[in-house]
Amino acid sequence: MKPLRTVLRYGFMWAEGWLDRAFGAAWNPFYALGALAFFFYWVILVSGIYVYIFFDIGIPEAYDSVEYMTHDQWWLAGIMRSLHRYASDGLVMVMGVHIVREFAFDRYRDARWFSWVIGVPIVWLVFAAGISGYWLVWDKLAQYIAEASTEWLDWLTIFGGPIARNFLAPSHLDDRFFTLMVFIHIALPLILLFIMWFHMQRVSHSKMNPAQGLAVGTLIMLTVLRLVWPATSQGIADLSEVPSPVGLDWWYLFAYPLVDLWSEGPVWAMAFIGTFIMFIMPWLPRRKIPGVAVVDLDNCNGCTRCEVDCPYNAITMEPRTDELPFEKEAVVKASACVGCGICVASCPTSTPFRRAGPLVPGIDLGWLPLAELRERTQKASAPLTGNARVMVFGCDNAANVTKLKSDSIGAVSLPCTGMLPPSFIDYVISRKLADGVVVTGCREGECDYRLGPGWTEERLDGKRDPRLRDRVPRDRVARLWAAPTDWRRFERGLKAFQARLGSFGDTQPPPEGNAVSGEAAE
Repeated sequence: MKPLRTVLRYGFMWAEGWLDRAFGAAWNPFYALGALAFFFYWVILVSGIYVYIFFDIGIPEAYDSVEYMTHDQWWLAGIMRSLHRYASDGLVMVMGVHIVREFAFDRYRDARWFSWVIGVPIVWLVFAAGISGYWLVWDKLAQYIAEASTEWLDWLTIFGGPIARNFLAPSHLDDRFFTLMVFIHIALPLILLFIMWFHMQRVSHSKMNPAQGLAVGTLIMLTVLRLVWPATSQGIADLSEVPSPVGLDWWYLFAYPLVDLWSEGPVWAMAFIGTFIMFIMPWLPRRKIPGVAVVDLDNCNGCTRCEVDCPYNAITMEPRTDELPFEKEAVVKASACVGCGICVASCPTSTPFRRAGPLVPGIDLGWLPLAELRERTQKASAPLTGNARVMVFGCDNAANVTKLKSDSIGAVSLPCTGMLPPSFIDYVISRKLADGVVVTGCREGECDYRLGPGWTEERLDGKRDPRLRDRVPRDRVARLWAAPTDWRRFERGLKAFQARLGSFGDTQPPPEGNAVSGEAAE
């Protein structure tokens, strides 16, 4: 599946790059697919409540009440009906793109299997809730769906008798049918909301609401769609006739033509096999983590920063188990750790300036310890020459910075840029290992570990601990977030930064001791 993931991933990165330039990262819909799904859900909920106020149960009352909303009260109830319909389609659309995107960026395996597996029943519930809504309109489309759905369900032989017989003649159907469908159409979305909440439980700092501009723009788009192409009914249902022709909503009802074409059995088989494959995909094959974070209690004071910054709630603070005078200690849940190293950068003891003893922070990656990162930095900077020497800290999942190595450019790649403690930038500049530092990595919204670029930006801006010290000349630090598809733009930015460094001359500050605000010199 790796070749398929690679093709899809580069396709997404290319499209997202264009949207970044057009709307900015905050309004890029690809970066907010989960939040947009919640937004569509709330639009569906609010519009559904309003529509329910005017909905009547019965035959032909159900159809007549929907027609009243569509035509007589078109200025509000009609708009609400269309918003309800098109937001439902939007939910299916962003849900589908979200699934494909998570697959493309390989965010469904290792510790992230939980969210993926919980997402599978969400797909079923979204379709079940949406299809039940079409029944309530009780037009020709609803009749077609009702007859086809009951025949499809009868094939399973799980009911006491064939339920399709309820639609053989008008006399077989009464108001209880609409009461049942209203209950189903209300109950399923409530269950869906609970599972959507459960879906997010292993994801920290999750965004359940899109950026205000993106939300407003989406709502305007739905409203314009309603004005251009309002949702309408297709004529009242008549069980004495075969409903034909009917216009299908292909977002929700794409399976119904397959039932007509292949019969019920093959379509059920396709649905069950597809669901089973979705469930087991995180283990086909299981993604291997090089190593998880490890805690060194001798250097951990229970400050909670690693717990707060962890993208997947893999770190908890537990009662102290040693004799040091601290209340809590960090504990890593190995099954939830993805080995990103973001927790390492959050630790106040993660500083390359430490010389009194071994460089062992309170939390570290066993397979890439901070001491090795310092050695790699020193080794990469040793051969650099000139007055525009640049040390680039990059990310294994973004632009390949190892291709940049030259007489004036050194590069160190990390599993995530969020693993880089700000003190390393201070270390490189104050020790004159290079004239400037470039921090690069995945574009915002494309981080393999979700929070790396955001936390790094906040640390460099002094908004998050540990912060880059004020003494570090900001004109000697550049941030060039770049995906592999941005390579040319990244190279241009790097050359421009080098040119600016060359114009400074040898004006670096002399070496000093401490690296990050709040650290004790060692």
